[in-house]
Amino acid sequence: MKLTIARDELLFGLDRIVRIVERRNTIPILANVRLAALGDALELSATDLDLQATTRLPASVGSTGETTLPAVTFTDFVKKLPAGADVTIETGKTESQMVIKSGRSKATLLTQPSSDFPDLNVADCPWEVEIPATVLSQMFEKLAFAISTEEARYYLNGIYFHGLQLGEKRILRGVATDGHRLSQHDLVDIAAPAGMPGIIIPRKTVAEISRLTKGRGKELIKLQISATKLKVTTGTTVLASKLIDGTFPDYTRVVPQGNNLVAIIDRVDFAAAVDRVATMSSERSRAVKFSFKPGRVEISVTSPDMGSAIEEMDVDYDGDSIDIGFNANYALDILGATESDNIRVAMADAGSPTTFQASTDGAPSLFVLMPMRV
Repeated sequence: MKLTIARDELLFGLDRIVRIVERRNTIPILANVRLAALGDALELSATDLDLQATTRLPASVGSTGETTLPAVTFTDFVKKLPAGADVTIETGKTESQMVIKSGRSKATLLTQPSSDFPDLNVADCPWEVEIPATVLSQMFEKLAFAISTEEARYYLNGIYFHGLQLGEKRILRGVATDGHRLSQHDLVDIAAPAGMPGIIIPRKTVAEISRLTKGRGKELIKLQISATKLKVTTGTTVLASKLIDGTFPDYTRVVPQGNNLVAIIDRVDFAAAVDRVATMSSERSRAVKFSFKPGRVEISVTSPDMGSAIEEMDVDYDGDSIDIGFNANYALDILGATESDNIRVAMADAGSPTTFQASTDGAPSLFVLMPMRV
C-alpha cells in the first residue's frame, strides 16, 4: 500500500471522523482509523460500534491496500506537519508497520489488520429524505440542549425524529426532553416519507451530524432510515449510526393546551435581564422569580447566601398578575435556542408547565418548561 495526499486534505478528513473514536477502549481495534487506498482516493473510517464515519479524499495511489492506524497518534502527527505539505503513506518493512513521510519528517506506526475492523452494516435503509444542511443544523441546535443525560431513562438520551400529519401536510418533527424541559421543532417544508417510523437519534450521533452540517449552506443532506439504523450522507462523508432501541414517551401529553396568560417578550432583552438577575441565584437551584403584571414583568432573586437582584422590563401582557419561578439556566437555554425577535410565553398558574413559542424562517419551535417553587 502506498499513496501520497495533501496534508491539509488528510487533516480535514481526519477531523471529520476522529472524534468518534473513544479515548478509552477495551477493544484495541476501536482506537484505530481504517485507511483504504482505492484507485484515486484514500478512504478513512472510524467507529465505536454504535456510530461509524467514512470519508473519501483525493489521493495519488501508487498501490492499493487497507490497514488501520492508531487514531490519536496518527492525527496528532499529521496535525504537526507543515501546512501545504504532501504526505506519503506506505507499508513499512513488514505488514505490521506503516511509514508516514513528509519532507524530512518520518514516523513509523504499528498497524492492526483491517480485517479486524468492524463494519456497521446500514445497507437496508428503505426510507429516505433530503434536508438542506442549514435547516438540519438549526433543528438540532434547537433540540440538543433538552436531551437527557440520565442513563436510567436511556430512551430520552436522543432526539425523537418522526413524521406526523399537520393539516394537509405530512411534516417532519424533532422532540427532545429531559423531564424538566421539552423542545419541539417542526420542518414544515420537508415532507416526511410515507411509512417512516419514529426513530430516536442518539446524543453522540446528533453532535456529529451537527458538526458535519454546520456551514454547508443549502447543500442537501441525505438521511436514509430504517427501524434500527440511520445513514447520513454529506458530500463524500457518510455517517452511519445505530438508533436507540426504546419507546419515546407520548410527549403531547405534557404540552399544555389551555395556558391563557400570554406575554409577548423581546427575546434578546429578556435573556439579558434573566442572565443579570440570575447572578445572585443559588448555584444549586438557580431559581429566579418572574412576576407578570399588565404591561411589565419583574425578574427577581433573593438568596440568603448571595444577596438579591431585581429588574423590570416592559412586555406585551394584559392578563392577571402571576408569580412563577424557573430555573434560570433552563430558561436561558430556551431563549438561546431560537433567533426569533420575540417569544410568546403562555402560562396557566404558578404550578403548571409554561410554553415558550418562537418561529424562525417559518419553522415553528415550541418549548415547555416546568416551573419551580420560589
